[in-house]
Amino acid sequence: MLPKRDTSTIGTILGLIVVVIAVGGSVLFDWEWGAFPNQPVPLAIGAIAAIAAVLITIRRNT
Repeated sequence: MLPKRDTSTIGTILGLIVVVIAVGGSVLFDWEWGAFPNQPVPLAIGAIAAIAAVLITIRRNT
């Protein structure tokens, strides 16, 4: 039996915001996602998104 599909609005919105920031940063600011010493902003955005995803997952499973 398949589990019920997740329809989290906050997760979807958070994901869309991260995608827009990632694409916009790459196009407008020439961010490179593997260049931490020179460009810490992409890493910070990714870390914040990952932490938010973990917190949302924990909150939903408790």
